[in-house]
Amino acid sequence: MKSSEDDSSASEKFEFSNYKSLVFAEIELIERVFEIRQNFLNFPDSERIVKPILQRIYKIRSEKLILENKFNLI
Repeated sequence: MKSSEDDSSASEKFEFSNYKSLVFAEIELIERVFEIRQNFLNFPDSERIVKPILQRIYKIRSEKLILENKFNLI
C-alpha cells in the first residue's frame, strides 16, 4: 500500500510542477505579446505575429484550469 501512496504523491508532485511551469510560461508569453505590441505599434502585421502566441496562452490557460480544479486552487 505504501508504494501506491508514493506513486500518487510523485504523480501529484509532477502535476504541480507542471502547473508551475504553465504559470511561468503564461507570464512569459504575455510579456512577449506586450513587447511585440509596443515595439510594432504601427506595424500592420503585428496582430498576425501575436495571434499564435495568444492561441498558446489560451491553451495554457485551459491546461491550468484542469490542474486548478484538481488541486482545488479556484
